[in-house]
Amino acid sequence: MPTKNTSTGGDNAGFSPRMLMLMLFVALVWGLNWQVMKVALREIPPLSFRAFTSLAGGVGLMLIACLTRQPLLPPKGKWPVLILLAATNITGWNILSIYGILLLPSGRAALLAYTMPMWSILLSVLWLGNPLSLRRLAGMLLGTAGVFAMMGAELANIAGAPWGVVLMVSAAFVWALGLVSIKRFPVAMPTLTFSGWLMLLGGALSLPFTLFEDISPWWHLSFWPLFAVCYNVFISLTFCTWAWYTIVRRLPVAVSSLSSLIVPLIGVAGGMLLLGEQPNRAEWFGMACILGAVATVVLPARNA
Repeated sequence: MPTKNTSTGGDNAGFSPRMLMLMLFVALVWGLNWQVMKVALREIPPLSFRAFTSLAGGVGLMLIACLTRQPLLPPKGKWPVLILLAATNITGWNILSIYGILLLPSGRAALLAYTMPMWSILLSVLWLGNPLSLRRLAGMLLGTAGVFAMMGAELANIAGAPWGVVLMVSAAFVWALGLVSIKRFPVAMPTLTFSGWLMLLGGALSLPFTLFEDISPWWHLSFWPLFAVCYNVFISLTFCTWAWYTIVRRLPVAVSSLSSLIVPLIGVAGGMLLLGEQPNRAEWFGMACILGAVATVVLPARNA
């Protein structure tokens, strides 16, 4: 029987410069990956792309675990838990988000995905018994306000694609459910093999859905879709999956979920630097709100 997590440690408990570096690297890679996936989906069926990259990323993680001589098998009786975690964190998120990306502009789809902290903090209060401190409440409200402010004038266009909105918000909720489930049902094994099994099981659960797709485009990929596949397998999934679950398992839900809000900031910054885009006032306000949300859980609390 899983033990309910009632930890009331500080919002920045376990935080360190190493965690900050991992957060920033994950944010950079995942922030750019929304545009990269759009390139891949021009030539690759969406579910096949997700299933293949997940399986390949899982194989990569397990190979590294073998080379570093880490234990590969999970503790006895933990297979059902791993399947549950893979179904939410990998399969559910992958299927819902990949179709959301097809129906919405990549940047707006990413912003809807990062309503996740709102759901994860609420679930951690209801399911884990974590207190809704003022810092966490402020972070959740600031982060949500920032995400919607950055959508700005595009809200009308998003409303014109209701199924895309439903899919991306559902993906955000499933991601939050998976994140909280990691805390609710802890598995005592190295993060490297834990991440590897989630990727392998999540990819395997996605495979039946690929039977409805034509996989022939895989054999005729041009350079940039092939680059997108390599980017996802080796960087976005193999390394960043390990880094993300290191953050999730070590830090409180509020910290790990709100830290993910750095990702849409990377997307905006990339547009400014690479495309010469100029954010409007609403987007500047949204970025300030998101930075404030991250600061509420990253900066150490002042002692009484």
